[in-house]
Amino acid sequence: MNLLDELRTHRLLAIVRGPDPAAALTAVLTVAESGVALIEVSMTSADALGVIRRARAALGPDFALGAGTVLSAEDAHAAADAGAGFLVTPAIAPSLAEGGRLGLPVLAGALTPTEVVQAVDGGAAAIKLFPASLGGPDYLGALRDPFPGIAFVPVGGVDADGARRYLDRGATAVGVGSPLLGDAVRGGDTTALRERAADFLAAVRP
Repeated sequence: MNLLDELRTHRLLAIVRGPDPAAALTAVLTVAESGVALIEVSMTSADALGVIRRARAALGPDFALGAGTVLSAEDAHAAADAGAGFLVTPAIAPSLAEGGRLGLPVLAGALTPTEVVQAVDGGAAAIKLFPASLGGPDYLGALRDPFPGIAFVPVGGVDADGARRYLDRGATAVGVGSPLLGDAVRGGDTTALRERAADFLAAVRP
C-alpha cells in the first residue's frame, strides 16, 4: 500500500480509540461504510489487535486500515500480524525503523523542525504533526516554508472547520479522533457518527 497516495487522495484519516472492543469495531465499520477510506485503530484501545484483526476480515485485504500509537518494535510486529497495512506513531520511536523492516509505511509523529528531519531521515512516509493544536494552522504554514516537499498530517484537536483550515495551509490530510468518533467508541449513537463522517468528508473535499 502506498500510504502517501492514500493520504493525498482521501485527505481524512479516522482515528479509533476506545475502551470497548465491540463498540470500536462497530465504529470502524460505520465510518468505513460512511465513505472514510483511511482508518487507524490505536494500540491503546482495549483489545486493539483483536479489533484490527476483525476489521481486516470485514473490510478485506485492500482497505487502508492501520494501527496507531505504535511505539515499540514488538507492537509493530503485532500490528502487522493482526493485519495493519500501515503504522502511526505519536513520536519518533523504535516502531519507525521496524515498520521499514516489515515493509509497512509509517506516519511518524513529530512537532519541531528537528523532529521532522529525524522522522523523514528515519523513513517516514509522511509526518503526523502532533499535537497540532499547540500551533494550529499558522504553525503548519510556517513549517511548510522550509519543508515544501514533506507531507504533513495534523492530528490533535482537529474539528471539521479546522480540517479545512489545515488543508488550506498545505496539509496533505488531517487525522481526526474524538471530534469524529464522539461517543461511538463507547457504544454511542452510530447515526450521529454517520452524520459527523459526512460533515468531515465534505470539509476535506477538494
